Amino acid sequence: MPRFPKLTPSSAVSASRKLLGDLVVRHSHVGDMVSTMAHSPALLGGYLQLSRAMRRAKLDRKISELISIAVQSRQGCSLCLDSHIAAARALGVSESAIEAARQGTSPFPAIAAMIRLGVLVYREPSSITDAQIDELRAFGYSTREIADVVGVVSLNLLTGAFNLVAGLTPRD
Repeated sequence: MPRFPKLTPSSAVSASRKLLGDLVVRHSHVGDMVSTMAHSPALLGGYLQLSRAMRRAKLDRKISELISIAVQSRQGCSLCLDSHIAAARALGVSESAIEAARQGTSPFPAIAAMIRLGVLVYREPSSITDAQIDELRAFGYSTREIADVVGVVSLNLLTGAFNLVAGLTPRD
C-alpha cells in the first residue's frame, strides 16, 4: 500500500509543479513513481537528470537491462524488477537470459562479467579489483561502458529505494 499520495501538477509545490507539468505535456501521463517523487523537487529533478543522462550511455541497452534485473532481484523492488524484465523482453532478451540475470549471471561470459560488476557496485564497490576491470577490458568493454555500469546501478538504487520507502508496488 502506498505510503505517500501521488501528486499532480496542480497539487505539487514549487519546482515539482513545473517538472510534473512539463512531463504531462510531453507524455500525457506520468507513472506512480514520478508523481510520488514530486513530494521532493530535489529528488524528482535529480532522478529526471540522471535518467536522461543514462539514456546517452554507451553500454548496450540489453546489458543495461540485465544488470538492472540483477540489481533489482537483490534490492527487492518488484515494481522496478517487473519494469526491467518487460524492457528486456521488448528488446528480445530470452527468458533464460532474464532468469540468469536474476541469479546474477549470464550464459555469455562477457555479459556475465558486466552483471557481476553491477552486483558488486551495488553490494560492495570497495571489493572491485584491478583484475576484474582488466577482465572487462579483455572482453572489449571500454572505460566508458564500465563507468556506465555505475550509472545504471545508481539509477536502480535510487528508483528501487524510493519505491520501497514509498510503498509502491506493481498494479495487479
